[in-house]
Amino acid sequence: MITGTTASGTYYLFNKKDQENPIVFIHGVGLTHEIWQPQFEFFNYHSTIAYDILGHGKSSLREGEISFDDFSNQLIELLDHLNIKKIHLVGFSIGSLIARNFATKFNDRLQSLILLGSIYKRSDEQQKIVDQRYEQAKKELKLSRQALKRWFTDKYLKNNPNMYEKISSILSANNMENFLKVYELFVFHKNDEALEKIKVNTLVMTGEHDVGSTVEMSKELDNILQNSQLMIIKDGKHLCGIECADEVNLVIKKFVEQND
Repeated sequence: MITGTTASGTYYLFNKKDQENPIVFIHGVGLTHEIWQPQFEFFNYHSTIAYDILGHGKSSLREGEISFDDFSNQLIELLDHLNIKKIHLVGFSIGSLIARNFATKFNDRLQSLILLGSIYKRSDEQQKIVDQRYEQAKKELKLSRQALKRWFTDKYLKNNPNMYEKISSILSANNMENFLKVYELFVFHKNDEALEKIKVNTLVMTGEHDVGSTVEMSKELDNILQNSQLMIIKDGKHLCGIECADEVNLVIKKFVEQND
């Protein structure tokens, strides 16, 4: 396992194997590369990369306004740093929005695209809810552990107290100034008009009970993308990549093999 930091401050893990096209994982807002541990363990035979997005974990964030283009440029810089030409890209939550932006600009660098827990055209009520969460985070300058109730089933949290504490500690460690800048992009995300530029084979996947990135959103996203297929993870919520790791990993494996 190689760990390192690029010249501009992106921290990454690279499990380098024989495959020419690695699987790259992008985490969600307020989290870090650590959420991909189940995937790194499952794909230990395959080249895999996970990294901290701007302003998260060990990756720096410059002052001033940021955009999704900055996150796409962060990934391009990382790939060039590692001399990688093409990847299978897996994005979760805001990571899926970064992956979508990346695909509209650097489609030629993608072998396949997997969007996990991706939002699409929130309703007025859904938008109102995320607006309220954003205002609460700005007011309190801390992240609520109530998020874990939306991300995991009650049964999972009861049976996995260590994971509850691990995710809570990641949330608590956030630099709130950086978090709010990135969270604002997620809350007010609107630029769905460029999706027709995504040409690569794409898998749209979400948990059956994900209340923020709903099944209906994924179905609509699947309908509008040119070369996509849909997978709903039974009994999963937002962090089904952890709670339903076995099923998610097998789905990713099959899709990657089909497109390698």
